[in-house]
Amino acid sequence: MSPLTSSPEQPQPLRVVLAGVKTWVERCGSIWVSGQLIELKRRSGAVTHFLTLRDPLADMSVTVTASTAVLDAAGPIAEGMAVVALVRPTVWTRNGSLSFECSDLRASGEGRLLAAIEQRKRMLQAEGLFEQRLKKPLPFLPTGIGLITGQNSAAERDVLQVARTRWPGVRFVVRHAVMQGQGCVDDVRDALGVLDRDPSVDVIVVARGGGSVQDLLPFSDESLARAVFACRTPVISAIGHEPDTPILDLVADVRAATPTDAAKRVVPDVADERARVVQATGQLRRGLLRMLDREAGQLQSLRSRPVLANPLGAVEVQADQLRQLRERARRAVQARVREESSWVEHAVNRVRALSPRATLLRGYSILSAADGGTIDSTGMVTPGMQVLARLADGTVTAKVTEVHTKEKAND
Repeated sequence: MSPLTSSPEQPQPLRVVLAGVKTWVERCGSIWVSGQLIELKRRSGAVTHFLTLRDPLADMSVTVTASTAVLDAAGPIAEGMAVVALVRPTVWTRNGSLSFECSDLRASGEGRLLAAIEQRKRMLQAEGLFEQRLKKPLPFLPTGIGLITGQNSAAERDVLQVARTRWPGVRFVVRHAVMQGQGCVDDVRDALGVLDRDPSVDVIVVARGGGSVQDLLPFSDESLARAVFACRTPVISAIGHEPDTPILDLVADVRAATPTDAAKRVVPDVADERARVVQATGQLRRGLLRMLDREAGQLQSLRSRPVLANPLGAVEVQADQLRQLRERARRAVQARVREESSWVEHAVNRVRALSPRATLLRGYSILSAADGGTIDSTGMVTPGMQVLARLADGTVTAKVTEVHTKEKAND
């Protein structure tokens, strides 16, 4: 490609310049580069995805584009991993930016180890070994604590000192094991089995200080993860420092950031518990006093009520009402008796006034024949006839000697 000529009077169009730069840059061809993957933007449904690679020894980074097929072929990769990529530089003529097109991407160095661990994590997660619902709770105050750690290690010293400071009476059953390199997995797995079978051990702590990815690699071993998952005793994983996350952390019942953190989780702090007891005792005392004050107030309120001040008051009120009702009933009965007596007396007087006896008492008599028939006319008697005269106090038998008939007056 011949150099472009230009002058103020005859400038080159921008598109021509960018096309020339693009042609010149792409003549470099593809090249393998190493770097750290610091950003991965994988867009759902897109064909092209964007990555950012950084040189760990220099403050520089570049944007790399990769297809879905390239990313899928790379296997499990994540941000922070070291990778090697086959890239080809190119220029985007739309904005003149330099970019790299990736046609092959692979994890390298620790990145390969991390990729293998990531793939193992996904397999174990799919089997349910990381399920939160399967995690066993830690005992509040274990009678015995199993500790798997390196002999005379800083992790052992930290766990024992911090735990005994927090709870002086704590009892440890320590099993030393190789905590890195060859034989580590077998030693830790064997110690785990021994402690899990020990009935005096209520919780097991696996503790190790920090280290490189290679140093912590045994704690991402599949057989060790399955052994921890099969334990009947709760297991605390205290491997490395906060950024380190081996598979053991995920399958254990509790993950501690450091061995010191594990010691704080496995036993309570006696000073804190004493303070809680004092606080709870104070709350209980205040609660009881408030309850007693409330009950005393209610009792005083009840005692001040009239029914309790004079328990017979209600009875006296009812007795007074009963006396009033009885007096009203007595007066009502007497009035009714007087009324009925007056009516009876009046009726008797009427009956007496209509009675023949009253007539007889006035000097009259009733004449009847021998056969008992009443004589009410002179025509019913004849001289010499015997008649019976009924008086008020008895009867008189008489013989008729004369009969005088009273002549009726002319109309």
